Amino acid sequence: MKALILLALLGALFAAPVEESDEKVVGGYECTAHSVPYQVSLNAGYHFCGGSLISSQWVVSAAHCYKSRIQVRLGEHNIEQNEVTEQWIDSAKLIKHPNYDSYTLDNDIMLIKLSKPATLNSYVQTVALPSRCPKADENCLVSGWGNTVSNGSNFPTKLQCLRQPIIDHRICENAYPHLFTENMVCSGFMHGGASSCQGDSGGPLVCNGQLQGVVSWGYECAQEGHPSVYARVFDTSPPFRNTC
Repeated sequence: MKALILLALLGALFAAPVEESDEKVVGGYECTAHSVPYQVSLNAGYHFCGGSLISSQWVVSAAHCYKSRIQVRLGEHNIEQNEVTEQWIDSAKLIKHPNYDSYTLDNDIMLIKLSKPATLNSYVQTVALPSRCPKADENCLVSGWGNTVSNGSNFPTKLQCLRQPIIDHRICENAYPHLFTENMVCSGFMHGGASSCQGDSGGPLVCNGQLQGVVSWGYECAQEGHPSVYARVFDTSPPFRNTC
């Protein structure tokens, strides 16, 4: 990935604010093994966040997932078993958005350069960056190894998936007054019962094959009237639009 494209990506990928709990998949289901080949696990001796492979040497995650040393684990399904499909690659560089605010979570986006290119195969593949804006009611997929219960703690070893729609921007503004901005997208169910949650942070929201969001924040998990908020992934093709 050329430096110009990386700078444009950093300038065009934005995120979200608020006092938050990291995100997880509540109310989802176990993904078919290796059906989400762009999903990665960020590891520091334990899984702590997700991410998305966007080229053989670059991963997109959330800036609030930053640690000084990260091992990126690709080709995973069961993160506690050796499935022979894994590639474990150390990070070489971590680039948080230059305007990331750790208090508000504004610009909650980060690029991770791998120390060597990943080998792309049926278990490890890239996901496309968006060529358009997400549409209200569009069906999307969120995935991760985050908590699977709204109250308490139950972290799965196998990757979990959830199908959910994009929610109209105006509805999200009403759900999160003075917090939800043009740099964010929300997805899920206003009636609650299912959402991303703790441990899913940094992971992908993919709509029709394009990475439209990065798991960022929310009020608890799967709560009625408070859908999950994602860092919006903007169009990265010229002229690099930063609004939808």
